[in-house]
Amino acid sequence: MAQECPRVSTLLSRIGDKWTVLVVMLLREGPRRFSELKREIGGISQRMLTSTLRGLERDGLVTRTVYPTTPPRVEYELTRLGHALREPVEALGDWALAHLDVIDRARRDFDARAEANAAAPTSGAVRVVKLQSRSPPSRK
Repeated sequence: MAQECPRVSTLLSRIGDKWTVLVVMLLREGPRRFSELKREIGGISQRMLTSTLRGLERDGLVTRTVYPTTPPRVEYELTRLGHALREPVEALGDWALAHLDVIDRARRDFDARAEANAAAPTSGAVRVVKLQSRSPPSRK
C-alpha cells in the first residue's frame, strides 16, 4: 500500500484539479473542440487548457482526434475510463454547489475572527509552558 501512495497522489492531483473537473464536466456531453472548451470554461489560459488536456490524454481519460481539414480540426472526447470518472466528478460538483452558501458563511466567519484577532491589542507577553519529562521508574 505504501508503495502505491506516490502513484495515487499523482493521480489525485490530476483528477482533483479544478480545470480537470471542469473539462470532464464539459466533455461528458460529447466531443468538443479546443476553442469551445476554452470559451465555455472561461478564465483558463490557452497554456493551462493545453496542459490539462495533455495530462488527461496521457492518463487515458481523454482522446485527441485530429481531422485532416484546413485548418486542422481537433476534438477532445472522454474515453471509457474518462466516462467512469464522470460519476465521482459530478458528485463532487453537486456537493460543491449544494454547500456554496455554507462554505461562504464559514469563510466570512473565519475571516472576521482572524481580523478581530489581528486588531486585538497584545501585551507583548508570551506564556511559555515547559513540559517536564518523567523518568521511567528505576528497576531494582
